[in-house]
Amino acid sequence: MAQPQQTLRLGSTAPDFTAETSNGPISFHEFIGDSWAVLFSHPDDFTPVCTTELGAFAKLEPEFAKRGVKLIGLSANNADSHKAWIKDIDEVTGSKLTFPIIADPERKVSTLFDMIDYQDATNVDDKGVQFTIRSVFIIDPKKKIRLILSYPASTGRNTAEVLRVVDSLQTGDKYRVTTPINWVPGDDVIVHPSVSNEEAKTLFPKFRIIKPYLRLTPLEVKDAN
Repeated sequence: MAQPQQTLRLGSTAPDFTAETSNGPISFHEFIGDSWAVLFSHPDDFTPVCTTELGAFAKLEPEFAKRGVKLIGLSANNADSHKAWIKDIDEVTGSKLTFPIIADPERKVSTLFDMIDYQDATNVDDKGVQFTIRSVFIIDPKKKIRLILSYPASTGRNTAEVLRVVDSLQTGDKYRVTTPINWVPGDDVIVHPSVSNEEAKTLFPKFRIIKPYLRLTPLEVKDAN
């Protein structure tokens, strides 16, 4: 199995690639355009955990769209298999899945993003080729990777958490704040360390100092996104 061309970290530029998908061929960076994107991988089509995950993402797609986020999945099968699987996903979960699923039977994209399961030697297809782990990448309009999550093949993801992180990242980019543990839109946020107390008085009139390094403030906006 070929190694990834680079080590991807937060802040790295997401690799560009061309691939077939369930919606036809794409060029990844062109697909993202000026939007945010969530790329998430799956080990195989017609598998139980993946079926529930894709249905959940499909149901939440309108919420991602409101935030300017495009969803795109990946699984280690061809596009025809994906199309057949989507019918099952919609039937089982009551979803209407419309976002593309990348066809990656040769693991080219999976390798590019270092999504190959090197740990579990049993997580292989009938040819002995390693499957992908359940990875999630949040990518911003500048094509920078802002979040990387990796789950074992046995563990389904939390789609609400992915959406929460999008909210946090977009709020931080817009308002010069960070978000505390378990934050959701509407909760108090943390004034960014780069903002002085004097500047904070203008930007966040209701901010309060808990400790010199911890300043909380409400965000008095109708829409944090």
